[in-house]
Amino acid sequence: MSGRGGDRLIVVGAIAGAHGVRGDVRVKSFTADPEDCFAYGPLLGDDGAVLVEAASVRPAKSHFIVTPKQECTREAWDALKGTPLHVLRSALPDTGENEFYVEDLVGLTVYAGGSEPVGRVKAVQDFGASDLIEVQPIAGGKSRFVPFTLEDVPMVDLEAGRLTVADWALWADDGDA
Repeated sequence: MSGRGGDRLIVVGAIAGAHGVRGDVRVKSFTADPEDCFAYGPLLGDDGAVLVEAASVRPAKSHFIVTPKQECTREAWDALKGTPLHVLRSALPDTGENEFYVEDLVGLTVYAGGSEPVGRVKAVQDFGASDLIEVQPIAGGKSRFVPFTLEDVPMVDLEAGRLTVADWALWADDGDA
């Protein structure tokens, strides 16, 4: 499932392995408010199939312990460790004016000011310091990472499907700016 709109899958957590021997599973939440991971309906796999539908949820140190509605063995949960958990984009609350979900940036055309596109947003990454926009250049070659700050990305227009990078030459390799 992909594309812009309600059918797109958004990662909200990951399976952290089995908990105990009675079929419970540990879930790591990636949402701003960790409990919200379970507020948007069943948690889906990459293919859109239900992986975890919570019957009950309780917090632990850095994750949640979930008693799922479906039966699954300890070995099966452990085999799924690290599996991303998604919800449908349409299940998330609407954003306010000048707000958006980071995932909404994926696929936007990147402009270096003016009307000439320089690339497309491939992904939004966070390696620990801050969000980075991963831009795949139209001319080909390796992706470029641009800090997602107002200084470096002064304009995002979801309706027009575009994002503007203030100084593309700063992030482009020699010869392809």
